[in-house]
Amino acid sequence: MDKQTKRIRNLFVTIGVALLVVWFIRPYTNWILVPQQIINGLLNGGTLALIALGIVLIYKASEVFNFASGQMVMVGAYIVWWFAGGAGDGSAPFDLPLWAAILAGMVTAVGVGFLIERAALRPMTGQPLLAIILMTLGLAEIMQGLMNVLFGVTPKGNFPAPFSPSDAFNILIAPINDVSIVFLDRLQVGHARLATFLVAILAAALFVVFFNYTRTGLSMRATSENHELAQSVGIKVSRVFGLSWAIAGIIATLGGVLLATLTGVSVNLSTVALAAFPAILLGGLESFLGAVVGGLLVGIAVALVQTSTIVEVRNSAEIAPYVLLLIVLLIRPEGLFGQKRIERI
Repeated sequence: MDKQTKRIRNLFVTIGVALLVVWFIRPYTNWILVPQQIINGLLNGGTLALIALGIVLIYKASEVFNFASGQMVMVGAYIVWWFAGGAGDGSAPFDLPLWAAILAGMVTAVGVGFLIERAALRPMTGQPLLAIILMTLGLAEIMQGLMNVLFGVTPKGNFPAPFSPSDAFNILIAPINDVSIVFLDRLQVGHARLATFLVAILAAALFVVFFNYTRTGLSMRATSENHELAQSVGIKVSRVFGLSWAIAGIIATLGGVLLATLTGVSVNLSTVALAAFPAILLGGLESFLGAVVGGLLVGIAVALVQTSTIVEVRNSAEIAPYVLLLIVLLIRPEGLFGQKRIERI
């Protein structure tokens, strides 16, 4: 069976499985909420896709799966909150406008990224993969504990937000043949969620352009393909590793800010990685396009599960990404856009 035939077969199998799932859940779904929830899930998935990009970047450059990505998002949000005035009572040493606080947070994130790569991961070069994974898990616990010590465990609900989460666009749906639509007559798109989605997608697009068309980005691409060959043509691989962690820190900080403008700052922001990991595996571990598509699909999947009429199902929406991931990997183990590698044993 050639490659094109396999793709067509996988497409039809995927569509068939999706139709079977829809047929099975149809009696247990509130279909009136489905259009609105698809929009909500798409908007939420934009930020998730951006965070997933940072994880894919580190993996492509250094073959290290960063289990501390969620904590990097949390740390970035706390740093920006601190630069923006913290508690807002004048006790913080800085009280910058939001845009300036974000820039200061990104600069700090670059330093943190370089520090992590230089102090924690570079000494692990040549060590077994499991040891490196455990190192990233240890970094996650250190960052989590450090934020608890510095800022406490109480959520900070006063994160500066340019848009009110309560404001929304109302998209009216015209009647068909002078008869009101059965499902709904309007869709709501929150100002804040739409703004975070647009910023996340714009940042993701700029990052992809940087990675594919700049000299530094091309060096990172070469390093991601083969470390030895990249070094043989004069690319300093260790510098690329540090740069990848620095850029991942910037992406994580921006993702943390986008989430914090909606929910406030708390240590719970680190749990975003629980949704980002299946998004990456769903799209393909080495694909930037897969990270974006996976993030959007995960956001939609979680939102659709919340339309269930069964309370227990609605309350367990967080497992939806893993169910979706399992279905896709059974059909395409390398993910939707991943590369199938054949290795000799």
